[in-house]
Amino acid sequence: MKLENRVALVTGAAKGMGHDICLTLAREGADLALAARDIPPLEALKGEIEKLGRRALVVPCDVTDEAAVQRMVARTTETFGRIDILVNAAGVTGPIETPVQEIRVEDFRSVLEANIVGTFLPTKHVLPGMIAQKYGKVVNISGSSGLRGYKYRAAYSSSKWALRGFTRTVALEVGPHNVNVNALHPGIVAGDRMDKLCREKAKKRGWTPEQVHQEYVNEMALRRVTVSQDIANAVLFLVSDESKNMTGQSMTVDGGWDV
Repeated sequence: MKLENRVALVTGAAKGMGHDICLTLAREGADLALAARDIPPLEALKGEIEKLGRRALVVPCDVTDEAAVQRMVARTTETFGRIDILVNAAGVTGPIETPVQEIRVEDFRSVLEANIVGTFLPTKHVLPGMIAQKYGKVVNISGSSGLRGYKYRAAYSSSKWALRGFTRTVALEVGPHNVNVNALHPGIVAGDRMDKLCREKAKKRGWTPEQVHQEYVNEMALRRVTVSQDIANAVLFLVSDESKNMTGQSMTVDGGWDV
């Protein structure tokens, strides 16, 4: 197995792509610490992972709260002895189909807080252990909107562009310690979040959700929507030794939306 006896901490693990990332890492041999604010889905995921013969720890956490993040990292380290892999998958979408002049400042700040600070804090507190053991893999879940402009999504796009800069900078700092830091840029991913996005866009445009969905599909070179397992497979590559000489990079999985 590609991750035999590795220990992974995944934020945003409760549902969607975070859920599938965790199961994929477990199937490849990793033990996991599962972090999110919503506890019942984490407990259910823990049961799924244990059925695969791997250990799992539920660590409820608000990743924008530094004290909570410190407790999360400490508890994971106490339980498993170390952290080899960090996947920063927690994040929010923010205002949808909203011109920049209509975005409330508190909404803009909340997106930056969740998507940027919520990636910075786990990274900050996991890195000392990775540096000490001279091994680590960090994957920051960004988005295709961090590669291009995204009309009427200024807060979200800004946060994802910032994640690119954060990823590249941290990669330079920790590379000499054999720690890889990369960003993964999903496009639109099938699931509850995409369904909500289509509904909100449709409401503001006077369209149907199906029309919005088809608009996205028509913009993709492959004419198919990414699913969570596609993202999980890419994460597996980035945290395995198959990508040992990749760092500071942006990997895109979006069906060709950004081509």
